Amino acid sequence: MARPPQGQMHPGRQLAVLGLLFVILYSLVFFGPGASGSFTDRLHPKLGLDLVGGTQATYVASLMSNGQPPPRSSMEEARKIIDQRVNALGVAEAEVVIEGNTNIVVSVAGEAEDQLKNVGQAAQMRFRKVLKATGDNAAVAVAPPSAAPSASASAAPKPSGSVAPKANTSPGPKVTASPSGGQGGGELAPSPSPSPSASASAPAPKPSASAAPAPVPVNEKKKQQRAAIEKKVGPAAWTAAEKLTAPVDLQTDPAAGLPFKAFSTLTGEEVNALTPEMQFNVPTISCEQLDKRPNGAIDAVDEQVVACQSGAKMFLDVAKVVGTDIDSATPQLDQQQGQWVVSLDFTSEGQEKWTALTREAFQPAADDPCLAAAQALSTGATHCLVAVVLDKEVISAPEIQGVLTGQSQITGQFDAASAKELADQITYGALPVTFEAAATKTVSATLGKKQLEAGLLAAAIGMGLVAIYAFFYYRLLGSVIFLSLLLSGLLTFGALVVLGRTTGFTLTLAGIAGFIVSLGVAADSFVIYFERLKDEIHEGRSARAAVPRAWVRARRTIISANTITIMAAVVLYIVSIGAVKGFAFALGLSTILDLVVVFLFRHPIMTMFANTKAFMSPRVSGLGRAMKQQQQRVSTDVKEA
Repeated sequence: MARPPQGQMHPGRQLAVLGLLFVILYSLVFFGPGASGSFTDRLHPKLGLDLVGGTQATYVASLMSNGQPPPRSSMEEARKIIDQRVNALGVAEAEVVIEGNTNIVVSVAGEAEDQLKNVGQAAQMRFRKVLKATGDNAAVAVAPPSAAPSASASAAPKPSGSVAPKANTSPGPKVTASPSGGQGGGELAPSPSPSPSASASAPAPKPSASAAPAPVPVNEKKKQQRAAIEKKVGPAAWTAAEKLTAPVDLQTDPAAGLPFKAFSTLTGEEVNALTPEMQFNVPTISCEQLDKRPNGAIDAVDEQVVACQSGAKMFLDVAKVVGTDIDSATPQLDQQQGQWVVSLDFTSEGQEKWTALTREAFQPAADDPCLAAAQALSTGATHCLVAVVLDKEVISAPEIQGVLTGQSQITGQFDAASAKELADQITYGALPVTFEAAATKTVSATLGKKQLEAGLLAAAIGMGLVAIYAFFYYRLLGSVIFLSLLLSGLLTFGALVVLGRTTGFTLTLAGIAGFIVSLGVAADSFVIYFERLKDEIHEGRSARAAVPRAWVRARRTIISANTITIMAAVVLYIVSIGAVKGFAFALGLSTILDLVVVFLFRHPIMTMFANTKAFMSPRVSGLGRAMKQQQQRVSTDVKEA
């Protein structure tokens, strides 16, 4: 048996590679991530909003301090950021539009409430030193084990610095930093797990000068709110709350929180009107109330704020590093720990601020209260904590173990999706406007089933016409064209299903148009190869010898033509938005898969056909005219000789 030329893969091996590719692809389709339901259900690609409808969420912008809606420029900037967040993968083709003066409406194909619930968050990241900490003892303060019946608001509670936060049984997130010459190494300790025995009975240390910013003027709205709250809780309770300089000591007197019981009835918006000192010191104000404060409640960079983590209330310093100091955020899989992290790269100015903040926490002044807070939250702590705050949530509060001068990481209970969500929120920036999520509803398809069927019918007609032409003009070679298109279609369909589950790719009518256009590109590569084959036969070579030579000469042209198409699709994808982006993605994907079929099926099958009698027959192979002309030329040459 004749061996193939050296350096040429055996046709059977190429076909085996193609078969293995199909096995892997359709194993992912039927058994891969996201595959569920019956086998028929697993074959459904993710369809776009124009074909199957989807979910629509409305976000209402908060009015400005003067009662006016946000400027149009701010709304447009917010729309772009939300659009980037929703389309973080670039292929979801969501619709994000401004409606009226204060609404932004987001529409996503299919059931996507989970995808939409966080896209309207402000994503304001702040790095704040933890100055004081106390437990969330609201439940005990409101209903003490042995409350004295005579307790009244006139009773003067005994303030102290006692701290008894609830124990955190689950490991919290932490922040690490790659060592790059920073003092004391490059890792921050895990976030504190408050211990039940952690208690600082000594009076709270006096705040240092650096921890006491200039008082911020109270706007008229908060003044009115505080007057209403004072009336609601009673003058005696309000006066007692204003006089508190530290959390109430419930360990010494469990009933000491009863005079402040009325504060437990305040709403999140009412709690937000209180001073940070009252939010922190009043024992009946719970973390649940603090978490229900409006969006943007603790975004002010130059104000001290109160936030919660793992059952502990934290009094936080002004923000000395903010989200705009971060150059980029990237989700990464930590190979050593086997968990997802969010890697942070700071800007040059941001890195200086971050280094200064970690130095301040690692080497606190003698009168800095942050060290007592760290010891209260984490037994044996020798350095201060820095809280990483996203909007109203403390996502990490690690003890600083060194002066950090390099890249940092936020780690915690992340999976791939949550790590990417956080990284996208940081990367695309904070919204310039604060939004409240309104109703989420289901919307019907804008085009519907008939248009989908029409698009698929157009694709089938296009493929059928190509096949008819191929069989008419190339005969046996037409079967190669038909099988190539069929295999390319199966690869494309499988890729659509897998990409829909893993990257959110949605098939729209524009995408179907891209696949139909790719049929022309695939047909061109056939014409190039087969016409090159005829040229080789015209030059006097046998059909069997012409096949490898025609492949070598046609291959370069096929690759060049497909590369140009792919480059055009890439450029169109980058510069376009919405449906045009989906068209470009579909065109590029189908062209790449066509190249795979060209190399792993079309060429090896032609090599195998060249060794068959049918291929050598002028009537069957489709090369009859070329062979007949070649035979006539040979006969003429023989006669002339």
